[in-house]
Amino acid sequence: MRRKDLDDILTTILKERPGLSDINFTAGKPFQAEVDGVLLPVARDLGLESLTPFHTERIALAMIGPDRRLIRHLLNQGSCDLSYSLGDRARFRVNVFSQRGSFSVVMRMLPSKVPTIDELGLPQVFKKIAEEKNGIVFVTGATGSGKSTSLAALLREINRSKAVHVITLEDPVEFVHPQLKATFNQRELGQDFDTFANGLRAALRQAPKVILVGEMRDRETVEIGLSAAETGHLVLTTLHTIDAGHTINRIVGMFELEEERLVRTRLADAMRWVVSQRLLPKKGGGRVAAFEVMGSNLRVREAVLNGESEGKTFYEMMQQARPFGWTTFDDWILELYERGLVSEETALGYASNRAELKRGIDRLKAQRGEKTTDIEGLRIDSEYARKVG
Repeated sequence: MRRKDLDDILTTILKERPGLSDINFTAGKPFQAEVDGVLLPVARDLGLESLTPFHTERIALAMIGPDRRLIRHLLNQGSCDLSYSLGDRARFRVNVFSQRGSFSVVMRMLPSKVPTIDELGLPQVFKKIAEEKNGIVFVTGATGSGKSTSLAALLREINRSKAVHVITLEDPVEFVHPQLKATFNQRELGQDFDTFANGLRAALRQAPKVILVGEMRDRETVEIGLSAAETGHLVLTTLHTIDAGHTINRIVGMFELEEERLVRTRLADAMRWVVSQRLLPKKGGGRVAAFEVMGSNLRVREAVLNGESEGKTFYEMMQQARPFGWTTFDDWILELYERGLVSEETALGYASNRAELKRGIDRLKAQRGEKTTDIEGLRIDSEYARKVG
């Protein structure tokens, strides 16, 4: 398949489903677009009711092109990541992978314009994060939860307000930042550096003030990232963890047992913020983001050093620091429920502490004069004592 033919297919799909988030090419299925978390068949007019392994292989090779590194990755590791541009119309983050003897391709649609913090409805604490001078900031969540988009908005805020050198290490480059007040150099894994650890090590010699590391994938990258944060750089990075507590445990778990005390000490000193996010189904269709935000203070540093204990959990610390912009997932989800954006079932399904959130929902219902229980028709059996006697 020629690249022009692939571009025509993508253009047809985008015209049919302009609000899509992903495009999926899988053998045995038609062309599919993901809209609000649901896969829908598209481009039926092209006459392909079901893709064959030959079709998906031609699509994959048209995207990869002559890049031998990506072909080696696909053959040796079973998958590869790349970026793909449809002229000025759209950009995609692409993953090509093998499954049961054929190739599949998933394309994540990337916004053509770097969004702002306010446009995304991110917590206002992101503007505080943009003012940090050094340290390490983790933005965490499951795949597809919007971590990269949130970090892009954070970098846009830095780009708008600070005349600093910013280096990004990405796999692949997703958002292309314009040269505004800051100076941006965006490097892509495979084309500009071979591993995140080596790219980060090289970045320390390139005089940046801010470094974005696409993902902390291994111990070596974490170690160099901590060193960068300790030497006056602001390091922004992502992890696939579900909340603040799991983020700390994941970092510590990358090191040997005898190194635990040292890495806890370094992490306690270097960590500035942990922001976790989840996407929840929205009432009436679409999705809405929920956030958990934890900063750094004496109590948090002590918990990072010594581990959580009764009465000294990260969850409790976030609840108590709400006036400073911190929040738990449950508090954020309760607010979404109060605003009518998510159902009670959805809220409880995505809660970190179901019992805590259920109490909050019951309080709201009581204030509105709604029922808080399904139990009805109970009455005192005044004859019971005489019956027992």
